[in-house]
Amino acid sequence: MEIQETDVLIIGGGPGGYPASIRAAQLGKKVILVEKEYLGGECLNWGCIPSKALISAAGCYYRLIHEAEEMGISVKEASFDVKKIQAWKNSVQIRLINGIKQLLKGNNVELIIGTASFISPSSVLVLSTSGTEFQINAKNIIIATGANFISLPGFIIDEETIVTAKGALNFEKLPRSLCIIGGGVIGIELGSVYAKLGVPVSIIELLPEILPGVDPLLTRTLKMRLKKLGISIYTSSRAKPPKRLETGEYEIIIDTKKGEQVLRVDKILVAVGKRGTTTGLKLENSNVLVDNKGFIQVNKRQQTSQNSIYAVGDCTGPPFLAHRATKQGIIAAEVIAGLDSKFDFKSIPSAIFTDPEISFTGLSETEAIEAGYDVISGKASFGASGRAITHQSDFGFVKVVGEKNTGQLLGVQIIGPNASDLISEATLGLELGATLEDLGYVIHPHPTLPEMIMEAAEAALGKAIHQINIQKRD
Repeated sequence: MEIQETDVLIIGGGPGGYPASIRAAQLGKKVILVEKEYLGGECLNWGCIPSKALISAAGCYYRLIHEAEEMGISVKEASFDVKKIQAWKNSVQIRLINGIKQLLKGNNVELIIGTASFISPSSVLVLSTSGTEFQINAKNIIIATGANFISLPGFIIDEETIVTAKGALNFEKLPRSLCIIGGGVIGIELGSVYAKLGVPVSIIELLPEILPGVDPLLTRTLKMRLKKLGISIYTSSRAKPPKRLETGEYEIIIDTKKGEQVLRVDKILVAVGKRGTTTGLKLENSNVLVDNKGFIQVNKRQQTSQNSIYAVGDCTGPPFLAHRATKQGIIAAEVIAGLDSKFDFKSIPSAIFTDPEISFTGLSETEAIEAGYDVISGKASFGASGRAITHQSDFGFVKVVGEKNTGQLLGVQIIGPNASDLISEATLGLELGATLEDLGYVIHPHPTLPEMIMEAAEAALGKAIHQINIQKRD
């Protein structure tokens, strides 16, 4: 058997693994990257990028049909072609994946498509897709294998009629109706896509609210928009295993607070969580410990229980965020190269690409109070934003949370247009230790959406200009 030697071996080429390989190579290390199947991982293949492509396409169509006429723009007989939308989505993925391939090549990272399993803490057996089997001995190893979707008893995934996000992102024709089990990020985002394209959508969530873990103030606001899109939402509800009917449809009985409800649907999307992708790695040969959900435990330097083995991204547990995985991968590479790097960010921002978008960073008001802070907060509605109004996107608000005595910024929550872009300013403010006075003092160009962050900060201090101040300044 052929044996190769390397400084760094990375298992998994997703948003944690490929940045780790590039950074390690930049720092002078010999790097081998082993990817099982899809370079770019979940993010580029069945997550961030393809979902956002469909969100953009569905949003464009919906706006033409339902909103453009108010601006004096009339589009007669607007239509869409699902196969062409899918082809465009795929072209976006291919373009980005090819870009990663060029970056790996330009940084002299060796890419192997194949499976990897541990022989020892420093040796891995690799079986390439060409059938070649060889051993790689590495001084350091980074595990970046991501996470798999969890299924439910009685819901047999075939990725055609009962699907995960993988199948839901690749429908070649529109479902006649769609039932989504799970009201988390995946369910809400994809449910919104198909609702905008005219598909009747039902969402079933076991917990009392959709988007568990998100500030209820944001989710309550979002639900108004989802209902306007025609989405039926069942919270505090449980779906029984579906029954296939002679028509090809599925019958689903839902236990709700108001008793049993019966749905007949064409397709079912199961989106109820994830489990670490660690089976098949033979971690028992590596001295790396995992928890009962298959997630690898790491310290702030991304080291596992075996110091020469690192883990990054979704395989280390929630939150399942591509940008978190990327930073973890870069930190692991820098630690391997001897740099004093660690994952000690004050906040990891979250962005949910619903309509309107949701984003948040730092503490919510409830979390800040529970943490013992004396809290002040301020809100600014996008209904007061000239830029939002000209975009027909004046639904939602910015809320800032601060410490009353010092004015220290504690967190920001946004629901509204381009919330995913706006949250970076707030996250930078948290990292730099900004105050509410700082956010309000910085001149923001007009008319722009970020002005609402400034306005919300001023509102918390009792000196907002474009709204009546509730918080009076001492």
